[in-house]
Amino acid sequence: MGNDELENISIFERATKSVVFITNTAIRRDIWSLNTFEVPQGSGTGIIWDKQGHIVTNFHVVYGADSIEVVLSDQSTHQAQVVGLDPDHDLAVLRIRTAKEQLIPINIGNSQGLRVGQKVLAIGNPFGLDHTLTTGVVSALDRTIKSMNERTIEGVIQTDAAINPGNSGGPLLDSSGRLIGINTQIVSPSGAYAGIGFAVPVNTITRVTPQLIKFGKLIRPGMGISLIPDSIAARWGIQGLIIAKVEPGSPGEKAGLQSAKETRLGRIQLGDIITKIDQEPVKVFDDLVRILDRHKIGDRITVEVQRKGKPRNVVVELQAIN
Repeated sequence: MGNDELENISIFERATKSVVFITNTAIRRDIWSLNTFEVPQGSGTGIIWDKQGHIVTNFHVVYGADSIEVVLSDQSTHQAQVVGLDPDHDLAVLRIRTAKEQLIPINIGNSQGLRVGQKVLAIGNPFGLDHTLTTGVVSALDRTIKSMNERTIEGVIQTDAAINPGNSGGPLLDSSGRLIGINTQIVSPSGAYAGIGFAVPVNTITRVTPQLIKFGKLIRPGMGISLIPDSIAARWGIQGLIIAKVEPGSPGEKAGLQSAKETRLGRIQLGDIITKIDQEPVKVFDDLVRILDRHKIGDRITVEVQRKGKPRNVVVELQAIN
């Protein structure tokens, strides 16, 4: 065997101990007998995150589940509880209770500095065939895809390593066997592998996962404002985000942002229209989400607004927004 083959074998034998098989079932009730029974909803893959039994996978792998089972590489089966969900990035954290000796956490890498053309390996459970290895390269970087709730996921890795139904939630590894992403979607007219797969980058995962473990959800930085829907702004011919309301005591109020108001005649009097954040144009709500996703609580951003037809810059210190 060649060196490349030996490296693949070594990576697979190390990493597969950190990869789990996930089955998702829902409870249904028979309308005639009223008896309940479990219905398989699907299967997927996950990775062991730590010795406390946390498993990271895709949100869509566990969506709608009443019961979740995790099968480790030693074929032992464990009931899992949902710890945290982040549908915006298609991520979920589960937890199983078992001996620490059975838990071998994945080796975490870095998705910053990846290069198109570098070798990658994917491990998953396509079509229920557990612990399947496929290889390929990084085909492109900084792709954007849509999550189940239609939010944009930024910085996504594109790969030609074969990814099929059941691979979702499994690791994308670099040539050293380190996690660089979690496989989440494919582009295929038939629903099977067509050479284009996408993975959420590990730097997003390492940022989100600790929050899902601690809070059960992603705590987002924000300005404490609500916006008039994009469709209405487009109908009015306005380019930018129209502030509908500024929450009392919010970062937006402290910075002096102004909301729309209703006049005594029942007409809408516009307040601030957000046109740029840190010099980057914002035209729709998705632009705002994408920019804020790069920031953390306590960051200060410069918001350019149109107020009564004149540009104005406002500095906002981002705070945790539920």
